[in-house]
Amino acid sequence: MSAPPKSDVPIITPHDLAEADGFIFGFPTRFGMMSAQFKAFMDATGGLWRTQQLAGKPAGIFYSTGSQGGGQETTPLTAITQLVHHGMIFVPIGYSFGAGMFEMEQVKGGSPYGAGTYAGDGTRMPSELELAQAFHQGKYIAGITKKLKTAA
Repeated sequence: MSAPPKSDVPIITPHDLAEADGFIFGFPTRFGMMSAQFKAFMDATGGLWRTQQLAGKPAGIFYSTGSQGGGQETTPLTAITQLVHHGMIFVPIGYSFGAGMFEMEQVKGGSPYGAGTYAGDGTRMPSELELAQAFHQGKYIAGITKKLKTAA
């Protein structure tokens, strides 16, 4: 999709997912759904699905869209099907971010499904509020993952 390679970012394979205790998947939106690249990654997890190696693991979703009507809720909603088929436990942030969820004075992506940002044409960077929401989501899901792991 014309994105430049990011050589300093580690690349995982679907097989690597089995080693994790939990997940927060992030991807851009294409026409209100996850990008084709991420869908292809999830399609490659068939062996993990067959053996249910991801079942019971908590997972969250964060995303970026090009515009306000670009899928801030439809993207995570349609991505949940990938988690469900694996038996993963979807962990939304709900309204646990507090007042930040109700901010109306500045542009802010995200929804009760997860943190989000508006990328525009790709040049807009996440705002401080969007970054704070993403950090909150990470802490929130990590805490739930730790509780589940400890209880197991």
